[in-house]
Parts: sequence; C-alpha cells; structure tokens
Amino acid sequence: MKVIIIGGGAAGMMAALSAREQGAEVTILERQARVGRKLLATGNGRCNLSNTKLTLKNYHGQDARFADFALSNFNTEKTLEYFENLGLITTVEPSGKVYPLSDQAGSVVDVLRLALEEKGVEVRTAFEVTGVKKGKKGGFQVLSKEETLQADSVIICCGGMAGGKLGGTQSGYELLKSMGHTMTKLFPVLVQIKTDATYVKALKGVRADGAVLVERNGKILAENAGEIQFTDFGVSGPAIFEISRAISTGKSPMTIHLNLLRNLSHEEVVSLLHNRKKTMPNQTLENFLTGILHNRLGRTILRYAGFGFTDPIHTLKSSDIKRIAYAIQDFEIPVIGAMGFDAAQVTAGGIRTEEFNPKTMESYLMPNLYAAGEVLDIDGDCGGYNLQWAWASGYLAGKHASQQKKSPTPYKKK
Repeated sequence: MKVIIIGGGAAGMMAALSAREQGAEVTILERQARVGRKLLATGNGRCNLSNTKLTLKNYHGQDARFADFALSNFNTEKTLEYFENLGLITTVEPSGKVYPLSDQAGSVVDVLRLALEEKGVEVRTAFEVTGVKKGKKGGFQVLSKEETLQADSVIICCGGMAGGKLGGTQSGYELLKSMGHTMTKLFPVLVQIKTDATYVKALKGVRADGAVLVERNGKILAENAGEIQFTDFGVSGPAIFEISRAISTGKSPMTIHLNLLRNLSHEEVVSLLHNRKKTMPNQTLENFLTGILHNRLGRTILRYAGFGFTDPIHTLKSSDIKRIAYAIQDFEIPVIGAMGFDAAQVTAGGIRTEEFNPKTMESYLMPNLYAAGEVLDIDGDCGGYNLQWAWASGYLAGKHASQQKKSPTPYKKK
C-alpha cells in the first residue's frame, strides 16, 4: 500500500508513523520548509501535548461525539506511552496538562522527526499540493505544479486557518471540497479578545489572576478562571482563550466581566478595604490598592470606579469602599470581537464530520480518502486537547489507510 499524507503537522506525522507501522509505503507532503513548524509554537513554545483530565466535554463541533471513538482508542495514556517509546520524557502539571520534561516544543518535534526518519517515511517539504484526483486505474493522483504522484490512499492533515504565519491554510478544506465534501462556517478560537480600550490600554503587559465571564443581555455565555493578560487592544491569556469561542461565534453586544479577587467574597473584600483605610489613612488614593492588585491595575480600577488619585484615603466613605469593592470584583469591559485567524491557535468549524466514519476517519463519499486533525469540524479547549485530537485522529487514519479493505458504506446526504 502506498499512502500519501498531505500536511506534516501533528496529525500528519502521527498518521505517517501509524501507517508505516502497518507496513505501508508512506510519504508526507508538506508545503512549508520543515514539518511540525506550527507544533513548535504551541504552549508558548513548551508544547502542551495532551491532558490527563480529558473528557468529551472538552470538545466542540456540530457533533463533538464524532471524536469519541478516536479519543478512546488512542487516549492520553496510550499517547504518553507512544511518545515514551519514541524517547520523549514528559511531566504532568496539577491541571492535567502534559509537557515535555525539557519544557521545549522542539523535543516533541524532534522525536517525531527522528522516528519518521528511522521508520523510513519519505518526507518532502516545500511541496505544494494543487489537487487530488481519483486515478484511472484506482487509487489517487496527487498533483503539484511540477509532478503527479500516485497513491492507494490519501490522508488530508493540512490543519486549519488558525496561525497563518505559522502555516495556517485553507488548502485542506479546498482539497476535500473538490472531492465532494462540505464544510461548516469557520471561526478563530483560543484567541485574544479585542475590547473597548478606555481602561485596558493603560494596562498593556499587566497579568492578573481572575475569574472571567462573557455576558450578553444578561445571559452568561461562558465563564472561566485563571491568568488574564491585558494588551493595548483588549485581553488575552489562558483564561481568555477558554472563553474566546463564545465571543468568536456569538453576536454583539457582549461584555466581559472580570473578578480580580475571585477567591474572596464581596464582604471579605469590603472588610479588606476598610482595614486598608484604617492602616494608611493619610496616604493618597493612588496607593489604596497597592499590594492588593498590580499597581497599574489598582489605579485603573479606581479610575473605573470614578475616583481620582490625590485625595487622602481617610476621606473615603463606606459607600465609596463598597463601590471600589464592586469595581474589583466586577470590572466590566465592552467586547468588540475576537481577533482574527492569524492570531488564533485553533480553528472552530471545518469539514463536516458526518461525511466521515468515526471508527476509521475514512470518507463516506470516496473510498480510501481520509482526514484527521483540525481540518475536520472538531476543536478542543485550551490545555492540550487539540493536540490530543490530532494524535488520536491521525493514528486512527494512518492505521486504516494502510489496510486493504472493502469499500465503506455509501453516505446518503440528509
């Protein structure tokens, strides 16, 4: 069996290793100068490659249940065992996030690259696929401007639109559409949020722990907690990435609410501020929240609550302290929208999963055509879930693409 894999990212490399283990002749075609380039940037260069607390609730799409078989068949435990056999030592954080012990994404890419080389997978970089057609004598023709390659099976692992500067592309969607497949609307997710800049612009570079929720007309659309990073255009950070899907796919108007002392009740915050007034009555308001919040963030909260910086702290009334406490625990920021695909880590939406067999990743429309990873309409939360989907779906596709089989049950469009 000759298997060609289009795309040398996480799903593509795993599909190649899986197919080669079944005895297939395997070639990866990657349009960039090297495989795994996008993988190098994941987890801020640390590569959060999986999560030990994974459940199906961490996945999204028109039918997230499609991912269940692949994720169960090649689960986190099997993934870590697989990478250990490749020579990668990993460590698990209390959150369940799995990283290479080296803390370098390059370690993950390198063990995969070396395994491809060791197992005899042909890797062709700077190879731009322009089309895929059914061959006249069976199999497929994979086209480029320079040449045409023959294959018995083809696996599309081109990834999605996210991270255009690192290799995000539409090519996988276009190739599958040319072969009869359809797709959902695409949205950038795990992405920074653009907000009204009135207060956040002065906070560029500030990080804070907090709870965040997205609200529209009084209805909570999403909520999360963790690190929040302020930018000159809005908010970012792990806690924001988690709720970005609700903003990217939602409708205006939306508001972000931040609780910057999430582990304290409102009464505890009020008491804390009254004690601060007692201990430093002669200081100016500019220093009222020093030691409680980042200095710039504290001053911004005071300004948001309607206070200046020059009055002595002892002039604060009880009602003023309550107002400041509310501002700390419900800092409202109007949302403009999610940043675009170039800034996003993941694409929500993709090729419709109902057109593929979840137990093999094979197309119902065209025998021996497979797809895996982000090109399909499955996306995961922040925390290693998207890479686990890439490993699991790629492994399953590679395993079945390398086997001689009967044609799948024809798909009937609804």
